[in-house]
Amino acid sequence: MANFSRRKFLLTVGATAAGTMLANGCSSGTSSNTSSVPAVNSGTGDSPETDKVTLGFIPLTDCAPLVIAKEKGIFAKYGLKGAEVKKQTSWANTRDNIELGGDKGGLDGAHILTPMSYMLTSGKITKGNVKIPMYILARLNLNGQGISISSKYADQKFEVKADKLKSKVDEIKAAGKKFQCAVTFPGGTHDLWTRYWLAANGVNPDEDVDIKVIPPAQMVANMETKSMDSFCVGEPWNQRLVTKQLGYNALTTGQLWKDHPEKSLTVRKDWADKNPKAAKALLMAIMEAQMWCDKDENKAEMCKLTEADQYIKAPSSDILSRMQGDFDFGDGRKLEKSPLLMKFWRDNASFPYKSHDKWFVTENTRWGMFTEADLAMVDTVNRSDIWREAAKALKIPDAQIPKEDSRGKETFFDGVTFDPADPKAYLASLKIKKA
Repeated sequence: MANFSRRKFLLTVGATAAGTMLANGCSSGTSSNTSSVPAVNSGTGDSPETDKVTLGFIPLTDCAPLVIAKEKGIFAKYGLKGAEVKKQTSWANTRDNIELGGDKGGLDGAHILTPMSYMLTSGKITKGNVKIPMYILARLNLNGQGISISSKYADQKFEVKADKLKSKVDEIKAAGKKFQCAVTFPGGTHDLWTRYWLAANGVNPDEDVDIKVIPPAQMVANMETKSMDSFCVGEPWNQRLVTKQLGYNALTTGQLWKDHPEKSLTVRKDWADKNPKAAKALLMAIMEAQMWCDKDENKAEMCKLTEADQYIKAPSSDILSRMQGDFDFGDGRKLEKSPLLMKFWRDNASFPYKSHDKWFVTENTRWGMFTEADLAMVDTVNRSDIWREAAKALKIPDAQIPKEDSRGKETFFDGVTFDPADPKAYLASLKIKKA
């Protein structure tokens, strides 16, 4: 990952009315109908500067808050009647359209791999390395990704702790080939989960395996052609692999790092600075949608809405079980009603902790994309302050609004600890790294 040129990436293929609703309609067990929420009054001082925003999404279950905000009319309730959500073919496509910008037919923001917000801001992945400053307004979800293995390795029984992985990788390497790992974007969350898992099990991801880039929706098809040995992607594609009996899941990523941060709602800084009220309205709409998505009684409807061709294009039966915490790994292992399910709101899932962004930047420093100096971006990209303003406008109880920007020390499955107050010590503790 030493050279992160754009060419390499291409080649690798008001508010007051809302508070009444939240006080009466967002606790567990209340009606899922959101139609009673009045629209923001376009004549008030709180009305957005524009009623339009164009957001991109990738067909993954964690795009659900954007889909629900659109399908349930929540965007319109906050004055964003012209809000659009546009399906992207890949994360590279998302990058290109954010770079283009909504005023030129591209995107104002997106459901995105969290590290991409920092890659865009620093110009690591843009044409000519032009910096496209971004704001992270919210975290969209915790958990809900997976590392899947081809059925030809069924006898290896790889899990989160995979004792046989290093010897099998070495065996393939000795035969003049390499174990093939697919991820969705270099330096993105799936790349980082794959690299962490490999390294924690003694495999050097830069030397012992080949890491290739495949769009999420194409993962299962590529496994079917036997062109890869493993992939890391979000749901529902890990479950889809199991349903089609093409392999098994080594892990769901909550096993690697419990309640880890995943996707983010990101917008171009210039759009948000020009339209601060619209940015806040957008965030409030997404927060309401996250609350709706996280209510158990709404999950079947959420999966039915997101299964449509214009969204995920996968059967709701492949989406729902894992949203309820039920995991069939495809090799006899199962989890039922697991706390490792994807979370949209509960357990502060929506709040964009800066400590988590520090880990993403630090982990990409580990593999050569960033440097320690890039940690300074976190305070400008991560807009937890806007999230708190939106939460207060929504009349979310103070006790449910995190007062600190750090969730504290985080511990991974192998016992390694990340202290956001001392990223350098974390890097020093890692045996396999490029930095």
